[in-house]
Amino acid sequence: MTKAAILAKYPGASRWAFGDSPMLADELLQRVLEGQKTATCCSYLAYRQEQEPMLGDYNVVLDGRGEPACVIRILSLKLTRYCDVTAEMAAQEGEGDKSLAFWRQGHQDFFTREGTFSPQMWLVFQQFELVDVLQ
Repeated sequence: MTKAAILAKYPGASRWAFGDSPMLADELLQRVLEGQKTATCCSYLAYRQEQEPMLGDYNVVLDGRGEPACVIRILSLKLTRYCDVTAEMAAQEGEGDKSLAFWRQGHQDFFTREGTFSPQMWLVFQQFELVDVLQ
């Protein structure tokens, strides 16, 4: 099936890339494709502003060049505070060595760049499944 045909299966799907740089987008995308990354999170503020996907929605994940790379489906959404993220949740995000310490530092850096960081900040934690690969 062609990329265009696969994309046609998901009309109205949100299109976005992980992270805040082309390099990070490609790195995190690769972890999704390898099955290491099955979750992500965003600040509650960003979730509300960007009208992020709801439970069951399909999302087209873009690579660092902005090209469609895969389709994921949101399986669960959980509202939690940054300080309450568990080691299991951090491991599901599949980043770095998958430790909570790595997750905390990387996400503190990310949310600081976003201008929203606080240890008490609310996050929307999203678990997903990979449903189609477009590359």
